[in-house]
Amino acid sequence: MTPVPSGRVQYTARMTGGIVFLRTARFDAVTSFYLDRIGMSVWLEQPDITILRHGNLLVGFHRQPTADLDALLTFFYDTRAEVDAMHAKLNDIATTEPKENTTYRIYNFFGQDPEGRKIEFQHFSHPLPPITAD
Repeated sequence: MTPVPSGRVQYTARMTGGIVFLRTARFDAVTSFYLDRIGMSVWLEQPDITILRHGNLLVGFHRQPTADLDALLTFFYDTRAEVDAMHAKLNDIATTEPKENTTYRIYNFFGQDPEGRKIEFQHFSHPLPPITAD
């Protein structure tokens, strides 16, 4: 820790990344869904927790009696065609059709996972800054 003129402490530790943890009451069904249907991969397993990875997204599902359902998990893709392919693959759980959203300059659709958690699949219709470690 290093004092800075404002009186606040500046930490010199470098953050490596982050994980969003969600409680799930249907652990096996939910983790299987994200692995088999969405195409995520296992990043790490711990007792009653599986942390899944999709690109730069890490999501940990924690086996619990009640589920966190207020989250929105968004998966983004390089092309509209990939979003359309995911919609075709997930048509049975899709709650909307793919469409252009001019406000946010995205192409997207929404669906629900086995617990009813909202999920989104999108393509940014504009250039993005690179994702790099800070």
